[in-house]
Parts: sequence; structure tokens; C-alpha cells
Amino acid sequence: MINNFLIPELNNHDVQELWYQQDGATCHTARATIDLLKDRFGDRLISRFGPGNGPPRSCNLTSLDYFLWGYGKSLV
Repeated sequence: MINNFLIPELNNHDVQELWYQQDGATCHTARATIDLLKDRFGDRLISRFGPGNGPPRSCNLTSLDYFLWGYGKSLV
């Protein structure tokens, strides 16, 4: 997904100083995934084992989780 979609999309747009954040799911924090993201984003990676170690359960960083999923579930 990262190699086939995310990075090509970023290359299509002029995005140089983008920060990338992800949650602490095991598949997201695998060594291969973190290494790939570090290569692309450097110090602008917020992840469990990334250079920017963000708070794991911060409502400020995951605001869509608290709004979007509830709203989507209410529509279904």
C-alpha cells in the first residue's frame, strides 16, 4: 500500500515537508514498515517506533477516530 499508492501519490503532488502519523498497530510498527517510512519521511514520522514518538492514545492526534467513525456508523 505504501509503495504502490502513498509514495506515488505524494510524488504526484509538491509535498516536501509532510509529516506522517500512524497508530501503534502491530502491522504499522513492523521493522520493515518503520524503515520504509523513515526513508521517505525522515524525522517527520510520528509512530510508535519512529523518530517522533507521539502519545499512543491522544485524542488530539486522532480526532477523526472520534468523529468520523461514529458519524459513519450512525449512517449505516
